[in-house]
Amino acid sequence: MSHLSSITRPFVLLALALGIVAAARAADGPANGSRITAITVYPGSATVKRTLAVAAGAHQAVFNCLSGGLDPASLQVSGDGGMRIGEITLRRQPRAELGDTCASALDTQIRALEDQIAGVQAESKALDYVTGYLKNLGEGGEGSRSPAADQIATITQAVRQSAQGALTRQHELQRQQEALEKKLKPLEDERDRAGGERQMLSSVQVTLAAAQGGALHLSYQVPGPSWQPAYRAALDSKTHQLQLERLARVSQNTGEDWDDVALTLSTGQPQAPTQAPLPPPWRVGLQPAQPPAPPMPTPMAALRAESSANKFGAAAAPEFDVSVFQGAYATEFVVPQHVTVPTNGGQIALTLSSDNLTPTLKVRTTPARDVNAYLIAEFKLPAGVWPAGPVGLYRDGAFVGTGRLDESRLQRDGLAFGRDERVSVHVVRPEQQSGTSGLIGSRNQRVDERRYTVKNGHTDAIALQVLDAAPISDNDDVKVQSTYQPKPQTLDWHGDRGTVAWEQTLAAGATQAFSATHTITWPRDQQLREQH
Repeated sequence: MSHLSSITRPFVLLALALGIVAAARAADGPANGSRITAITVYPGSATVKRTLAVAAGAHQAVFNCLSGGLDPASLQVSGDGGMRIGEITLRRQPRAELGDTCASALDTQIRALEDQIAGVQAESKALDYVTGYLKNLGEGGEGSRSPAADQIATITQAVRQSAQGALTRQHELQRQQEALEKKLKPLEDERDRAGGERQMLSSVQVTLAAAQGGALHLSYQVPGPSWQPAYRAALDSKTHQLQLERLARVSQNTGEDWDDVALTLSTGQPQAPTQAPLPPPWRVGLQPAQPPAPPMPTPMAALRAESSANKFGAAAAPEFDVSVFQGAYATEFVVPQHVTVPTNGGQIALTLSSDNLTPTLKVRTTPARDVNAYLIAEFKLPAGVWPAGPVGLYRDGAFVGTGRLDESRLQRDGLAFGRDERVSVHVVRPEQQSGTSGLIGSRNQRVDERRYTVKNGHTDAIALQVLDAAPISDNDDVKVQSTYQPKPQTLDWHGDRGTVAWEQTLAAGATQAFSATHTITWPRDQQLREQH
């Protein structure tokens, strides 16, 4: 047994040494002296601000591990304490040439897992030596002495227990290695997607004169990062209260990890044109004779062309829908807390603000298009810029779907919170009646009648809104005469000519009928054209 202890003691020391090395490696950080102090994210780009401490008497400073895609024209350098700035040099090189200098958080995670796997493998190999020794001992190998008769049982039991423990531990180590490799695989895939060792990084070398030392500031623009507005609307239908949260989804894949940074979100677009195009000369003349039109492409050719266009479009698709912010002045949203945005292209969600509103609730139905009723919240947004974006809808604590918050359409459409299953809508549409009218049947005539009934199944009264479309003539020879029962509140709902709206309070359990009759006449020798 003392011989077994002499075997296992070096193994324990080896495992301890490997653990110390792994911990020391994991504690290593990137040898980059600068730090990110602030970032402003725009739709499709970002401005990064860094600070580097410069010692008194220094003549040169280097900002390492910057994004390989930074815009050289956007570089700005300034210093504190009367520091004079001279030549600025930009250099790009693959990450592989920088060693551990620019190790990212992802690299650190991968290296830590690799060290853990190496430690498990080392312990497993050490156990191989132990089991080999025990096997040699049990078989009476070279150099072993036959034990005394009264020691055989004791030694046999000790060898059996030691071998069993070693083999069990080897199985545990195998399972540990499999689990670690399973964790390592997605991290390696993520590093490969980002370019891995081939990823280009930038460094900025600044020649300066710092008599007193101080902080050196660097600002630059990088393309690619983006942020998208989003909202969360939670409606309490009993209290008529609406909680509206302003959210933002931020992503970046610049090669720099944004760790614990001050983040500002802006609706500005630095990459957009800075001025409008000037009008070109306008010349007029006679059109020359046109050559014959080329033959139409065959369906297969058209399909190939469409496929190529789709393929090209997919490759060039931006990460952000810039149109969300068209027509709005630049507005900045300052994130109150420091945040971390990894450089893997994944989105993080931030809550910017929350407002409590008191909306007007209505039940809206458009029977000719949909025999369902929907709960609508009408409200005015608080002061400020509200870029259009997706909104998660919650009604009385339950998620009902996703809509779109668009300030330009909110006053007209309101915000819908799903179907109202307790309001039933029934449509009766008799057959159209056609014939002739006028002197000796000089005109065609058609009568279109629509009838709707709405029943309120709630225990409380509801504000009901029924919308319908009425025919509008765009030709003097086409005449339209419409009658309604009851009389609608408006025939041009929110300025939409031909959109009829009935609005009334419908008591609990009550039923209301609505009808519209449209008589259309047009010249007998003409065909009626309709567009819905």
